[in-house]
Amino acid sequence: MSGTTTAAARLRAASGGANRWVVLFVLCVSLLLVALDATVLHVAVPAVTEDLRPSSTALLWIVDAYPLVCASLLILFGTLGDRLGRRRVLLAGYALFGVASAVAAFADTPGVLIAARALLGVGGAMIMPATLSILRAVFPDRRERATAIGIWTAVAAVGAATGPVLGGFLLEHFWWGSVFLINIPLMAVILPAGRWLLPESRGSGEGPWDVLGAFMAAAGVMGMVLGVKRLGAGDDSPLSPATVGPLLVGAALLVLFVRRQRRRPHPLIDMRMFARAAFTTSVGCIVLAMLALVGLELIAVQYLQLVLELSPVETGLRLLPLTFAAMAAGATGSYTLRRVGPRRMVGWGFVLTAGAVLLLVLMGHHDRPLLLTTGFVLLGFGLQTTLFGAYESMLSEAPAHSAGGAAAIGETSYQLGAGMGIALLGSVMNAAYAPGLTSVAGVPASAGSAAANSLGEAYQVAAQLGGPAGEALRTAARHSFVHGLHVTLVVSAALLLAGGLMALRLPRVMECQPDADARLGGADAPPQAPAAPQPAREPEPRTVAPGGVPGARTARPEPRRETCGTGPEAHVPARRAPVESARTGRTAH
Repeated sequence: MSGTTTAAARLRAASGGANRWVVLFVLCVSLLLVALDATVLHVAVPAVTEDLRPSSTALLWIVDAYPLVCASLLILFGTLGDRLGRRRVLLAGYALFGVASAVAAFADTPGVLIAARALLGVGGAMIMPATLSILRAVFPDRRERATAIGIWTAVAAVGAATGPVLGGFLLEHFWWGSVFLINIPLMAVILPAGRWLLPESRGSGEGPWDVLGAFMAAAGVMGMVLGVKRLGAGDDSPLSPATVGPLLVGAALLVLFVRRQRRRPHPLIDMRMFARAAFTTSVGCIVLAMLALVGLELIAVQYLQLVLELSPVETGLRLLPLTFAAMAAGATGSYTLRRVGPRRMVGWGFVLTAGAVLLLVLMGHHDRPLLLTTGFVLLGFGLQTTLFGAYESMLSEAPAHSAGGAAAIGETSYQLGAGMGIALLGSVMNAAYAPGLTSVAGVPASAGSAAANSLGEAYQVAAQLGGPAGEALRTAARHSFVHGLHVTLVVSAALLLAGGLMALRLPRVMECQPDADARLGGADAPPQAPAAPQPAREPEPRTVAPGGVPGARTARPEPRRETCGTGPEAHVPARRAPVESARTGRTAH
């Protein structure tokens, strides 16, 4: 009993005073570590290959084990945090992340490194939804929570962009294992700091935790992500059993998981959240935004390095404006959301991103630094604006007692969107690129077929051929790649505009209504003082409205929700949302 009281007091102190910003700092450092580890290994792959000599399959698993395991377990650990305590799961994730980092740094075989990367994925799955759900509990006021989410998303952008740069610096001065060792001193500091500073929060905890459902969700997401990754790799036919099998099994398990959750009296994830248009729309916008972003990033890196022939360092510097623009969008997101509302913020974010993508269609065979910088700035600002508005709307629509599950859904959508982007846009790129290399004058058919796999392989084949034939193949490959890039950019812009249309289902204004849990007395609601006895009310006088019926009562104004906005639509009364009865579970309007 005393432990519960202490945790509740710590939560009230964190959410009611300046300590909540210290909590946000700890959560952002947690997110920074996870985002760094997702990209820091990319530049170390050549050194790992030279030292450990993994097979092609083992090398693929070294790179993919972390994101695959992390995406698969987000729902499991997000809902477990709602039951056992989000702070408890987060601290366990810290400890596991530190141990796995030490194992990965000193791995002497590919198998050990794959296992360590999988453990890092488990730790990341424990950390990611816990940070967002604790943020949801610590910032009950939507205006402050919007500011906190803006900082949170900006830190995520910094971590993803800093990973390759930091990894390259460490590789120049140390061995490849140093990219993992940087986690250990940070975890040694953040683990005791988190134990001391972070508040504990949890959901209602009613009923047993659905263990079978949790593992069904994990296996279903793993099958979907694995199938999408194989589809994007392009090593097998899209209809091969290795690609279709995981997709079908994953989709079947997720369908069974949803049906199971709807039948259970105490589900892992409250499926009624998906009945709210704003929640479902926000999830769809996250998927579409990531689908466009990740595929474009991969193609942009190939364009900068293989077509413009920039070095890795120069490529990283060219992409920095995108990161800085994303940071600016996150920092100003709270003001923008209050000013224009979720619908316009997410919708115009999609439109701005689509405009940036169409602007980049002007890229050609020669370097145009001003055009690239302008396009990347608009792309980063527009896309981060979209993600900010979608995440904030999704989290605000979810009840506080389901914050872990809602955060896990958002992060899973993020991962699935990224995988689908690589698969879809990669397939579009290959379909537009390959035909231009089938009949190059003076080039054997076998050489043209090999060059059609990728631009990098085309350069290798051209170097082996040499002479006029090699130069002709190299020129044809460059032209085909630029043509494929333009087609892919147009397809991506169409997807982004579809996201803008989807955003029309979001609310017009940012509403600051009390949390559903506070209205219904949920687990995370603040304690309420006992109500004072009310004097008996006298009967209301019967009145006659002008031109009305005797005995009719005067109409009362419809209650309004408080809005957070400051823009021209802030005064518009919002439609009263349905409120569920705590006793009957029915919806009252």
